[in-house]
Amino acid sequence: MHHQICQDILGGFESYIEQFQMYTRLAPIHFKNRDWNGMQYIARSRMRLYKDIVKKTAEIIISESESLRHDHGTWISVKEAFRHCISDRKDKEIVETFYNSVCRKVLPNIAVSESIMFVQEGFDSCPIYDASHLFHHYPASMSLEQIIRQMMDDFAFDIPFIDKEADIQHLIETVKKVILSRYLPNEATQTQLFKSVFYRNKAAYLIGRTFLGGKWFPFIIPILHNEKGLFVDTLIFDPKIMGTIFSYTRSYFLVEVEIPSQFIAFLKAVLPYKDIHELYNAIGYNKHGKTELYRDFLNHLRQSTDQFEVAAGIKGMVMTVFTLPSYNMVFKLIKDNFDPPKTVTRAEVKKSYKLVSLHDRVGRMADTHEFEYFKLPRERFTDELIAELRTTTPSTVEITDREVIFQHLYTERRMIPLNIFLEEADTEEALAAVEEYGLSIKQLAAANIFPGDMLTKNFGVTRQRRVVFYDYDEIVFLTDCNFRFKPKAETFEQIYAPSPWYEIAPNDVFPEDFERFMIGREDLKSHFKQAHGDLFDPAYWQGIQKRILEGELVHAYPYPESIRFYPDRKV
Repeated sequence: MHHQICQDILGGFESYIEQFQMYTRLAPIHFKNRDWNGMQYIARSRMRLYKDIVKKTAEIIISESESLRHDHGTWISVKEAFRHCISDRKDKEIVETFYNSVCRKVLPNIAVSESIMFVQEGFDSCPIYDASHLFHHYPASMSLEQIIRQMMDDFAFDIPFIDKEADIQHLIETVKKVILSRYLPNEATQTQLFKSVFYRNKAAYLIGRTFLGGKWFPFIIPILHNEKGLFVDTLIFDPKIMGTIFSYTRSYFLVEVEIPSQFIAFLKAVLPYKDIHELYNAIGYNKHGKTELYRDFLNHLRQSTDQFEVAAGIKGMVMTVFTLPSYNMVFKLIKDNFDPPKTVTRAEVKKSYKLVSLHDRVGRMADTHEFEYFKLPRERFTDELIAELRTTTPSTVEITDREVIFQHLYTERRMIPLNIFLEEADTEEALAAVEEYGLSIKQLAAANIFPGDMLTKNFGVTRQRRVVFYDYDEIVFLTDCNFRFKPKAETFEQIYAPSPWYEIAPNDVFPEDFERFMIGREDLKSHFKQAHGDLFDPAYWQGIQKRILEGELVHAYPYPESIRFYPDRKV
């Protein structure tokens, strides 16, 4: 029985990995053909794979023995047998996560259990594999121009460049300006560039690093493809911008990976400020990213003493949110009852969060992880938070003397709520934030997302001072909205009517009303209106709808327009 269960799980995992890699290998084909709808399709399909195959694998195991749904003792033995089955695999950390997912699917309503799951890594560590074959190597004996030209040849993409020579000169000049103006090459200088290309939306990213002046300088080269051919869009050395490209607010890359831990180790060397779980997320292994996040959280919990508390900001009508001050994360629970005027259901809220997980987040929506039967120590909770949980989520939270057990919750990166940021920021910071606020709404709209409730309390400010939307209970596709001009009152009865005298459908939206609530600070309103006044015009929204319905996919650049080599070129 133990052997059969192990083989069932491994068979499911092999099916998952085979299809995962199949979708990933389609990315360069879609990039070459400029099939952007196809690119989004494979990204979504790859995201759906995991849950579907875990469910199918669990059903196979249950069909072989229904008793396994309640036989925890058998699963203790299965875990040990499975550990031996995967001991020689090079992707064992990903397999462990898959095992945990199947185990939780078979055993109903089970909390994390060290005895039957791989809560901590099942092996001391993943072996360190030689990574030299992962990248192109350009030694000190090559000149800057030779290196750049060789890079361009190494990544031909089988697509003609619009002006390859101009791209080469832009790259050379940027290196001279940003790096060689401060450091001189010597015999130790070398450059490494990933052979694997990172595809996302309409861009292909080359990622590498140069050793100069006794330290490594990571860099990213975005390459775009429009109707005239390929072109290098920019060269990025700024760690903050690179962090934005790999941000939790963006969709996952499609990139070929042979050994995940090996790839992550080298990627971590290139992007040292990124956490391991973020890097696993970034390359599409988001379920294992969730595992790494959970392990990191457990380690932090053991090493800290502060208490969980109600999160700062205006309390939500749909979600109860709490946090641990020393850890950069919030926990979000769906309330038992929603405050008026909210009319959505629990199922609709879950559907909205699922929509966000599958959609292109364009750098403006925070990634979330969903947990079930999540246990935390009771002693770490403030009395205020316990009271809040008993009031707002009693049906989904069990509170004992030792533990607090959550049937269902979401985790999300903690940010400063925009309304609080605007209250505390000086004028210069606040002006930049309201510009970001409007831009985030516009970029979401271009991605066919309408936030619904656009109050500043539903947006957060990241450490990079980017404004990100994080409250998804009213999110809908922009194309499902009906943006209307408000009818003009013509009679006395209409002018003084206590409620709208005209019919309003559930999907009607009146942008003219946005001006009343979007910005509270008087010294910022005029600036926001000047920068983003078109948000109050129904014609603006109708124009975006038209472009989307005509099949246009707007590319959201994850770096400033000001650093683009060809700002007028579109894709």
